[in-house]
Order: sequence, then C-alpha cells, then structure tokens
Amino acid sequence: MKTAMTPASSAPQPFLQIVGVHKRFTGVHALRGVSLQFQRGQIYHLLGENGCGKSTLIKIIAGAQPPDEGYLVVDGTRYEQLSALQALSAGIETVYQDLSLLPNMSVVENIGLTSELAQHDGRLARTFDRRALGALAAKALREVGLPADAEFQSTLIELLPLATRQLIAIARGIASEAKFVIMDEPTASLTQKEVDNLIRVLNGLRSKGVTVLFVSHKLDECYAIGGEVIILRDGQTMSQGPIENYTKAQISELMTGRKLSNERYRNSETSGEIIFEAAQLGRKGQFREVSFTLRSGEILGVTGLLDSGRNELARALAGVAPADSGTLRLRGETIRLRSPIDAIRYRIGYVPEDRLSEGLFLDKPILDNVIAAVISRLRGRTGQLDRARARQLAEQTVADLQIATPDIGKPVQSLSGGNQQRVLIGRWLAISPAILILHGPTVGVDVGSKDTIYRIMQSLSQQGISILLISDDLPELLQNCDRILLMKKGRLADQFDARQVTEADLYHALLSEAA
Repeated sequence: MKTAMTPASSAPQPFLQIVGVHKRFTGVHALRGVSLQFQRGQIYHLLGENGCGKSTLIKIIAGAQPPDEGYLVVDGTRYEQLSALQALSAGIETVYQDLSLLPNMSVVENIGLTSELAQHDGRLARTFDRRALGALAAKALREVGLPADAEFQSTLIELLPLATRQLIAIARGIASEAKFVIMDEPTASLTQKEVDNLIRVLNGLRSKGVTVLFVSHKLDECYAIGGEVIILRDGQTMSQGPIENYTKAQISELMTGRKLSNERYRNSETSGEIIFEAAQLGRKGQFREVSFTLRSGEILGVTGLLDSGRNELARALAGVAPADSGTLRLRGETIRLRSPIDAIRYRIGYVPEDRLSEGLFLDKPILDNVIAAVISRLRGRTGQLDRARARQLAEQTVADLQIATPDIGKPVQSLSGGNQQRVLIGRWLAISPAILILHGPTVGVDVGSKDTIYRIMQSLSQQGISILLISDDLPELLQNCDRILLMKKGRLADQFDARQVTEADLYHALLSEAA
C-alpha cells in the first residue's frame, strides 16, 4: 500500500526514509525500530557484524521482505509494504552478494533484465529490442571497465569468472538508471585494481545524484570511497555520521561491542620440517613453473591479481582442476592429486573461495555439512551412518569453532556468513588435515568473525597443521602469514617475509607490471 506525502518544509527531501521499522523471525528480533534517512547523491556505508540486521534491512528496502512495523517513504511516497516490482519502478536497484544473475542467459540479457521487468509490469517481453539493449549494455559495461563488444555481450554468465559477474551485476544497476543502488559486498571477489575502478564508478554515480548504500566489511575501501557510515548492532542503529569522523577502532567497537586489535596474529617463527613441496608445477594456460615449500605449522600466503594464476593454483592443489606438469611431494613421497578424493586421502583440506556455490549444501543441516568429507568413516558394520558418532563430531566442531547456532539440525543457510564459513572450515578439520588450503577464508565476513577465524588459524598452526592462505586481502596476509608468495601472469614473481614487508610495499609489488 502506498500514499503520497506532502513535504513539511523546504529542506531537501530525502530520496528514502525508513521510519520505526521492526522485523521479527522465529526467536529473532532482527530489526528493532530502525529509522534512517538517505539523501540524493550521497554514499552510505552500512556496517555491522553478520547477524546484526544488515541483510534484513536491505531486503525490506528492495521489496523482498515486508516490515512487521514501521514504514518507508520513497521519493515522497509512503509505503507500508514495498514490493520488489515497486522498488524497481521507484529506481531502487540491488546488487546482492549472490549477484542474482541468471547463468544460462547472456551478459546483455542479464544487464537488461531489471529495466525490462520494471517497464513491462513484472513481465518479460517475448523478444528484446536487441539493438537498443546492446547500446544500453555497452555504455554500462564501459563504465565498469568491462568489454562492450558484441562477442562479450553474447557470452553466457556461467562461462565467466566470479569477479567479472560481480562487475556485470553492478553494470545492470547503472543500465537501469537507478536512483538508489544497494551494493551488498560488491568487492568480495574483486582485486585491488578492480576495486579502484569500482570507486571511480561510485564517484560517477554520486555526481549524477544517485544514492548508494554500500555494504562491506573492508573498512579501507569505505574510507577510500568516503561518505557517511551507518553502524548496526543487534538490529539497532548504533551510530551514523561522516566516515572520516570515526577511527577503525571506533567502528569495530561500535559493531562488536568490544575492542579488537590490529596487531599481527602471528607472533611466533615457524621452524618445522618441510612436509610439502611443489616443483615446476603447471597447468596449461593457467600457471607454470611454480615451485615452493611448506613447513609443518607454517602459514604460507599466496596473492596476486585475478589473472595471476593464484586461484587456479589453489584448485590444482586441492585436486579440483589438477596440474598437468610438475611434481608434488608430501613428506618426501611423490604424490598425484587427480581429484578431491586424492586430496582427502593425503589429508589435504580445501575451503573454496565461493562457499555458497562451491562449498556448502545450503539447504542441508549443519550436521550434514560438517560430516560430508568423512561420511564413509562414520558408517557402522551394516553400512548405515552411525548417527550418534556423527552428532558427536558435529557438536564438537560447533563448540571448538564457536559456531553460533541453537541446533545442528538447522539448515546451514540459516547461519550468518561468518558462522557458515566456520562450518566449512570444520568440515575439513574433520579429516585431521596435514595441510589446509584456505581460499579467501574471510570473504563476506565481518570484523568480529574475521578475528575469530584468524585465531582459529593460529591455533591450528600451533597444532602443526600447515596452512596455505590464498587471498587478495593484504592486511589479512600480513597479520597471519610467515611468508607471502606473489604470483603474476601464471608464475611466482616474488617472495616476502610477512614480518618485514609493509602493506605499501606489497601493494606496489602487486601492481607493478614486471613478472
């Protein structure tokens, strides 16, 4: 239901007002009387721990969920409940964390999707005006730094890497000429170079009078973008104001209710024996001549830009996309990793970059997700799953990794991002790993959960587990690693002592052209 409202004064009317909004789910009061105003042409950073109410607030603004109490005022019109189509028609575009792109449709079709839905009252036309849509898509793609030619526009989404899909989802918002753009973790899979490009895009939107609600856990990016910060905790607004008025420590404390340290988590030198060696490892067209060693209890970082081969190396070491040349040795024995089953046999665990599509069974219980890699070991003499042992393992994992849940029988999708990630880590700890490959372990995770995951990593290292940390989060690498390997153009380009190199030096090395 909507009603028109008359401005009470000559002051600039906010594009969006949220007034006294409450939202409850079974046993959870997700939003508690939230009231906010969003002016035109401003950027707002929505910050808070996973589970604080950010996602619920976004869904209410986007029309995906109704509030239980309170109302919204969009461009002067009051809505007791906003539908998704009304939100689109009012100029509200959302780039969700899971992107909400259709994988079996082309780039150009995905970019034109929301504008077509808004124009045709929620229905898709039988045929698109290809020429007009192509011109619209080309302009939006150029703005986000992607190719605009016909070949790229006709490419199916499912054939593109995650970072490219992220930029396409943002291009869709630009193409729809949105007035209010919500970006939920838009930089989660982007390299620093692509983040710099996104900041340029955001400044362009701001100059056109578009309001941006930017959700991120990366405070450095928020400071680089500028604007206002809105901090939620336990469903309530804790603070709002210009981001330059807050220190990182103040923001972290407002988000979590406790003080967090920015010091290195890694405080001891690793001198364990070499347990893993890669010699001249390669996979055609992706990486080549990669050689390194990994010691017992060491945390070894690997970083590089998107096309550096770091992601492909991680998948090869997990047996997901095996190397086709070179040698691997585990405790001196030559091994072959032709599949994830081989990796499990050699006690190599792999936490993938995209936990939602590659890692977790979202609709399955937490218990099932934890035991997935060791289910064959939990069978009794008759071949049936020993439920008592499975439950004991899952409950012990939940306790050890501080996973916040009242019931391991709940679907894993009911958990916050940080708790989901810990479930995934717990699955691989169940195999008693010698080596744990963590690929972007804190992507989409709040500062409080990051702190917990970092402490878990250090504890595992002290137990003798060797960790390979693949990440483009430079502070994460510097805080947690012993050494950092830098990849460029499919090859290892440099190596750094994480205790001595600075973030500025590492960033400069990352962006320099020489391999």
